Formats: sequence, structure tokens, C-alpha cells
Amino acid sequence: MNQAMKRVITVTPNPAIDLSYHVAGITPGASHRVAAPLSRAGGKGLNVARVAHQLGHPVLALAPSGGTAGTEFAAELLSSGVPHRLIPVAAETRRSIALVDTVGGETSIFNEEGSPLQPSEWQALAAAVVDALDGQSAGVLVGSGSLPPGAPADFYPALVRLAHDAGIPAVVDTSGPGIIAAARAGADLLKPNNHELLEATGESSLDVAARRLIALGARTVLVSAGAEGMLAFHHAAPGGYWSARLPEPLSGNPTGAGDAGVAAAAVALAAGITDIPTILRRATAWSAAAVLMPAAGEISPLYTDLEDQLILSWKETL
Repeated sequence: MNQAMKRVITVTPNPAIDLSYHVAGITPGASHRVAAPLSRAGGKGLNVARVAHQLGHPVLALAPSGGTAGTEFAAELLSSGVPHRLIPVAAETRRSIALVDTVGGETSIFNEEGSPLQPSEWQALAAAVVDALDGQSAGVLVGSGSLPPGAPADFYPALVRLAHDAGIPAVVDTSGPGIIAAARAGADLLKPNNHELLEATGESSLDVAARRLIALGARTVLVSAGAEGMLAFHHAAPGGYWSARLPEPLSGNPTGAGDAGVAAAAVALAAGITDIPTILRRATAWSAAAVLMPAAGEISPLYTDLEDQLILSWKETL
């Protein structure tokens, strides 16, 4: 590992085998002939690690894995070359299916819920995080994705505390009550999409919703807003927010676009970059570059060109 580069540690509590089918048009109720799907070890944190690893940044991906699907999951992850540590569990690793309509330009995603883990397995996952944070190599801790049924309510707040105890930033990308809990714990960066943000806070305005998370304790909130690009809210800039978008929206597969944005933010934070417009530009460009790829967990080499095309602006709020 390059000693000048700090490692991005990712934690995926509810990983999945991601199956991506590409279909030349989808007709509801009809049969469709498709090629074999692209199958990958996935889950939001794994996608973050894959993207950072693709671009040469040191990573370590942590996740539970179990059952027959877990064996397949572990084998694919090993072949990927992404540094990882899997925690053996009794529960079967879930699957996620993406149907990419190459004619209509729409992607439909079907996520299995996931199975509960035993208390001892949660403890083993936490112990793996503590072990990964020991020493001087860790630069940022990223907690990503949904939680399986019966997960500890304080899972993401606990990750934030562990990161801060180790003296590094904590990034959390989740939804529902988890994002509220992470904000209260003082997460350095939260990364919801616009729908997740409004649903979690019960607000109707993205600005008001993001400011609520900051009032609870979050330092920065990055919000994916689809074709509108990405918005960045910061605790030290209460008078408005930054916006970054491409001149025209891209068509492609948006699966994993948000994870690529998280990867960009995590890599920046691990390198000690705290300038919000810089983080926003990179996150927006990497997210857009992910849309051009067939599956989550990778970005197009055009990410630098896309960053040059971005329209960055500051928007004042009342």
C-alpha cells in the first residue's frame, strides 16, 4: 500500500449477490429472453470499495457472508481482487436483481430483505471493524446500505463513534431511521438520495430536510437529486448550499451511481480533503461516470472529462 494514501474502510451489514440483466425492452406480463446476468458480490459498501479500488486507492471491505449464496459471494469477491474480510454467518446472503431496459432506458431493482444475524455475529462484525481501525492505515470509515431485520438500532451510530475514537471521519449512506441516528451521532458526511432524505425527515423541501440532519449533528450532507445532479449542505455554511450538475443528464444504468459518489467523497476525506465544493465535484463526476457502466461497482474512465463539464453553483436560501 502507498504509505501516502490512507485506506478506505467500508462496512456493508446487509450485502447481496447483485444480478444485472440487460433486456431489450420490458413488457409487463410477457416472457423475455435474456443473456446470462452479470453476477457480482454487492451491497452499497462493496460497491464503494470496488470503485475506490478500481482507481488505485487502498481499501478494505468488511461484510458478513453465509450460506450457499455466501460461498458464491465470497468466491466472486476473491476473484475481484478487492481487499476484504468476510465474517462467517449462519444466514443466507441475499440477492439483488437489476433489470436494465436497454430500449426504454429504465432500470428496475428488486432487493431481497436479508436475514437476521445472531448477536454473536454482530459482535464479530464490530470486532472486525475495531481491528481494521487499529494502526495508522485507516483514513475514513464508510457504513453503507440497509440493515437486515433485527439489526442493532445503534449500528450506524456505533460505527461513527468507532471512527471518531480512531481519529478519522465517518461516512454513512443509509435510509430511514438509520440516517437520523447517524446524524445524531455526529457523522461527518451523510449521503442520501432526494427520496431517502425527504422520507427519513418527513420534510417536503430538500433544503429544510438536509438542514434538519445538520441540526441533529451531521457535518455535511450530500444529496443525489437525479438529473439535477448533486447538492451539498455544510454545517459551516448555513446560508445556502452548493449544486453540481452536468449540462445534460446521462442515460444508462443508475444502479450504484450513489455508491460511486460515496467512494469519491470517502477517498477525498481519507486524503485529508475537506473543501466541500471539491468533494461535491468529484462525487458528482464519479456518480455520473457510474451511470455509463453496465453494473454497480465501477465507473467509466470518462470521469475526469465529466468533472470538467460540471456546472457548479452556490444557491442561497432564505
